[in-house]
Amino acid sequence: MQEIPLCLRVGNLLPYSMSDSNTTDFTNPSTFILLGIPGLEAAHVWISIPFCTMYGIAVLGNFTILFIVKREPTLHEPMYYFLCMLAVIDLVRSTSILPKMLSIFWFNSREIDFNSCLTQLYFIHCFSVIESGIFVAMAFDRYVAICDPLKHSTILTNHVVAKIGLAVMLRGSMLILPYPFLVRRWPYCKTNIIPHSYCEHIAVVKLACADIRISSYYSLSVAFFVIGLDMFFITMSYTQILRAIFSLQTKDARLKTFGTCGSHVCVISAFYIPILFSSLMHRFGHNMPLHLHILIANMYLLVPPMLNPIIYGVRTKQIRGRLLWLFTHKGT
Repeated sequence: MQEIPLCLRVGNLLPYSMSDSNTTDFTNPSTFILLGIPGLEAAHVWISIPFCTMYGIAVLGNFTILFIVKREPTLHEPMYYFLCMLAVIDLVRSTSILPKMLSIFWFNSREIDFNSCLTQLYFIHCFSVIESGIFVAMAFDRYVAICDPLKHSTILTNHVVAKIGLAVMLRGSMLILPYPFLVRRWPYCKTNIIPHSYCEHIAVVKLACADIRISSYYSLSVAFFVIGLDMFFITMSYTQILRAIFSLQTKDARLKTFGTCGSHVCVISAFYIPILFSSLMHRFGHNMPLHLHILIANMYLLVPPMLNPIIYGVRTKQIRGRLLWLFTHKGT
């Protein structure tokens, strides 16, 4: 990804670059400059339309999920508690990038304060790790519900669900905490222009004029630890679930039981597939245009928050029924 040459080709942004005269004593910039989607500047306003639409659907859908679960006592059980956690995480993740992105697209407001950049970076990566952990918790919930249904209510009590949620949050917070500290540690004497629409970790540290292998190796380790282990635990859970399902006597029973996992499988796919695709592009797609990398990175943060409430709203009978009840009674 040729960040610096691309920045230097953007003539109207050259005044934002740091002059050579102050590179010797420079440590941290007061601001960074976000380019948005390099190469597609002329289409920024048009690109903002689908982004705004996705964000609007995400906000409406996730708040609807939270409202329905809160109002419906029959939904006060582990599966829906985890779903509410997922809704809050999706709201935080999408909100952490979109307001600044729209200010770039609409008002050409490209500057972002150094500390604000670090905060955005931390929130994006922290809540991505937390969301991955919630998917593991949801897989465990489905495993207990299907493989040992008689003990489900005694194993996954409200107290246990709260502990799982706290553990998942602590894991994400602690694993990502070194990111901003390492970013703050590096000297930046090349440029303060980030060829991205938000403060992504590697995009920021690549601007440092120092050996950034610690940041690179640590981020790679976190990705392997989180994605690798979480997908392993999810795969193990669903291996046991499928064994339990195929042991059922009738086809209808198998389909009905697997149907309770359908929503979870869909949201897992919507979360992990873009991550894997983006990782493959970074490793092997060096000849692909930079704007394609940025667009996929944006889709990864905006599409799952939009799809998750739709998937659960359509596929979950209890949520769908309660939503229809609200609409029909509102009209009467």
